[in-house]
Amino acid sequence: MPGAPNNPDPAPDDGRIRGEVESVVFHNEENGYTVLKLRLDGKRSGDPVTVVGNIPSVTPGENLTATGRWIQDRQYGRQFRAERIAAEAPQSAKGIERFLGSGLIEGIGKEYARRMVDKFGTEIFDVIDTASQRLEEIEGIGPKRRKQIKESWKQQKAVREIMVFLHSQGIGSARALRIYKTYGEEAVAILRGDPYRLARDIPGVGFKTADDIAQRMGLAPDSPKRLAAGLHYALREAAGQGHAALPPEELLKIAANALGTGVDPLQPVLETQLRGAELALDRPGGGDRALVYLPEMLASEKAVALRVRQLASRPAAYPAIDAERAIAWFEKKTSFSLGAEQRDAVATAVRSRFLVITGGPGVGKTTILSAVLQILAAKKVDPVLCAPTGRAAKRLSESTGRDAATIHRLLEFQPGGGFARNRAKPLEGDVFVIDEASMIDLWLMHRLLDAIPDRGHVLLVGDVDQLPSVGAGSVLRDLIDSGAVPVARLRQIFRQAEASRIVTAAHAINEGKMPDLDAADPESSDFFFVEREDADKTLDTLLQVVADRLPARFGYDPFEAIQVLSPMNRNSLGTRNLNAVLQARLNPPAELKLEVERFGVTYRAGDKVIQTRNNYEKEVFNGDIGRLVEITTEPVKITVRFDSGHRAVYEPGELDELQLAYAITIHKSQGSEFPAVVIPLSTQHFVMLQRNLLYTGVTRGRKLVVLVGEKRALSLAVRNQESRRRHGGLRERLAGDGV
Repeated sequence: MPGAPNNPDPAPDDGRIRGEVESVVFHNEENGYTVLKLRLDGKRSGDPVTVVGNIPSVTPGENLTATGRWIQDRQYGRQFRAERIAAEAPQSAKGIERFLGSGLIEGIGKEYARRMVDKFGTEIFDVIDTASQRLEEIEGIGPKRRKQIKESWKQQKAVREIMVFLHSQGIGSARALRIYKTYGEEAVAILRGDPYRLARDIPGVGFKTADDIAQRMGLAPDSPKRLAAGLHYALREAAGQGHAALPPEELLKIAANALGTGVDPLQPVLETQLRGAELALDRPGGGDRALVYLPEMLASEKAVALRVRQLASRPAAYPAIDAERAIAWFEKKTSFSLGAEQRDAVATAVRSRFLVITGGPGVGKTTILSAVLQILAAKKVDPVLCAPTGRAAKRLSESTGRDAATIHRLLEFQPGGGFARNRAKPLEGDVFVIDEASMIDLWLMHRLLDAIPDRGHVLLVGDVDQLPSVGAGSVLRDLIDSGAVPVARLRQIFRQAEASRIVTAAHAINEGKMPDLDAADPESSDFFFVEREDADKTLDTLLQVVADRLPARFGYDPFEAIQVLSPMNRNSLGTRNLNAVLQARLNPPAELKLEVERFGVTYRAGDKVIQTRNNYEKEVFNGDIGRLVEITTEPVKITVRFDSGHRAVYEPGELDELQLAYAITIHKSQGSEFPAVVIPLSTQHFVMLQRNLLYTGVTRGRKLVVLVGEKRALSLAVRNQESRRRHGGLRERLAGDGV
């Protein structure tokens, strides 16, 4: 209206206000819920007003326009409840100084913000954007700090654009930084073009979220693009549950359920995907069973089968070794007599190109490995040792006295993706020893075998009765069952191992028998069962055992020596609740202890944490356990020191890679050993009570295992040998011609 003031004072019933953000009282990055103090335009004196609403990102100094209504909150008094908030760049010199000094931009604190605004005034944003070299005119800013400011400014602009886009699509913004790192400045354009890429590329973003975005953007529920995305999602989900492929009818059923459609509309889309080689239909080994694969999974399965058959069909590449004389030499040198099974395994190992050694605890796998390595070293044969995880590699190195690496490190993973070692640039060495082979999935076995030189030998060591790999495939089981490679299966428990009730209990469980629950000598026993009649009492006792009893009786540190293993994540005895109650008991909040809340979890300095996925840039891998040693502010950074001694730094948006690790699932414990293991057993875990799960958990304890809970749950787990078969065709390909 002509003559009206630009910034009229708001009346109490005005539904729209505008002003400059003076401070942010609270901001939840997950859902955008915000409480802030706003200095209203035209009101430069007096107290700022309180505004409550949702905005994906907000920084002091910014200008806001909010639409909503004034309310009188009983506890907090008068405040503006905003239904919509829009932010724009600060315009006043004071606002710009507050914005730059908020800690949002790396390399700029309050002092540098003041210097920059004093020098360039309200033009400072243009200077950073288009003439950043001029920042070096400011005292204290050299080339290094200038580049840091420029890069951080560029990243924050892109991240904030992504956050606004995601917020407009109805999802939280805590993963904005990860999305930016994945897609760069093209993030919004990529997501507008194919929102389903979020589910494929960004950990923690599910198919339903991506599907909701796609439909908000106008994609029809029966669109072939949406239905095809559902088929691919079903196969990726199946891979996460261990399946290399799915029968067509099962694939259609799972996809239809995820999409909320019938099976009929999906059939023609599946046929189109197969014709276009977006998906692959194959009959492993030329049999009758048809399976649908993601193309890369089919390629891995075929490559593993062909490479194994190639290696297993060849004689040893080094000069022939007289096994009997070599074994006698080892026994004399070590003053140790091998058992009959061990002698056979050593003899087979020194003359085979490909061998699997499998067996439970106490059967002498380590002794066999030591014998083989000493014999080969005496013959100038170069061994290379590796394992799937850092903990397993460390244990392998300690038991053999030789260097051992993770498979990823051995293959020289590249930050941009892929491995430097492959058929074109094979590994160097003669015999490749791979421990904890039950953990190796199809994809990783493909990459490992691809890098084995043609003259190389492979010795796989593992316990096939443990849980299979977390990833797709049952590689070790399929190798053994196929009959395509020699297998040394060890069953005899050695006399010194028989003294361990952990060992005898594990073997009893594996044979489907209840372990002896009555300790003959409680003072010297290493295996205990503490019976409790329900979940609540089990939880109370578990807390006492971890926090009080074991530290008092054995001197075990609850953080460093004791590991709680649960069959599952859910329910009161699942890892989520156990971590909450154990954290409250072992690492409670304190006045001077910094903490960060992300993705529904509070992290404090001192917390025990576990890495939940491979992060090659940080050089930390799925299953690595460590301690959160430091939280810094402005900007927020979280530093974790892992058991290997390696330190990794996380930004808030990356915390979905970490979980509290006072309690972890038995699946996550594969490849690890702990001085003391505590396992809750309850019928609330009914769906997960399986023999191989309990067996794996018990064999994780090196010095002490304590089971706490219901005897009925223990009995159910021991009796239940049903282990869902994984769909795939590796066994048939190994037994046939490899294709």
